Amino acid sequence: MSSDVLLEEFEVLESIYPSELTKISDTVIQIDVEPEEDRDSDELLKLTLEVQYPRQYPDVLPELSLYAIEGEGEIEDSEINDLLKDLLAVGEENLGIAMTFTLVSHLREQLSTFVKARTERRRQEDREKERLAIEAEEARTRGTSVTLESFRAWKIIFDQEQAALKKNLEEEKYRGLTPKEREEIKRVGGRLSGRQLFERHRNLEEDEKLEEGTVSVDFSQYDRTRREEEEEDEGITFSDSD
Repeated sequence: MSSDVLLEEFEVLESIYPSELTKISDTVIQIDVEPEEDRDSDELLKLTLEVQYPRQYPDVLPELSLYAIEGEGEIEDSEINDLLKDLLAVGEENLGIAMTFTLVSHLREQLSTFVKARTERRRQEDREKERLAIEAEEARTRGTSVTLESFRAWKIIFDQEQAALKKNLEEEKYRGLTPKEREEIKRVGGRLSGRQLFERHRNLEEDEKLEEGTVSVDFSQYDRTRREEEEEDEGITFSDSD
């Protein structure tokens, strides 16, 4: 390789990439490479392409290396290896001529494609998250769909709960009865339902209230007074002469 040929290529590259190119030695350079500008993407990705030129360059391929300097957490080693393989394939097509500019231009295009694919993948992931969130909210507000089997299972549990509640209420009422009322309920308990028992209890309470307000009457006194009035009527006689 003629040093003049390489120096000439370096001059061209420095004019194209004034801030991106760093000359490491007479045969090694580094160029920072970013994707082509894409206004629809806010992804950050920047790689450094290191090129080591062998003596036989450009008749043989330079040795290429790639390092992520921005977005390094977003690109895998396997993806960097794929980019390098693609660059070497492009280099094979350009053997015999200065190829560094062509390699850098191709890498920019590949990074643009990579970033667009990653942006679209993230958008799809965001849409999927949004869809799942909407479905979860609809399911929460809509409730669980009722089937015949689920209704039957619910009905069994509901009936058990209602029976237990009714039993507790009856036991509570029973505890509030007087001994006399409890004895009466026991006496007729085998013949009356729970509802009838407590209706009877209510009637017993009403009867007791009536008994408390009742005035006793001596019917023997009433009969004696009536007999005396009848005897007086029989002792009175009427005469035509009167």
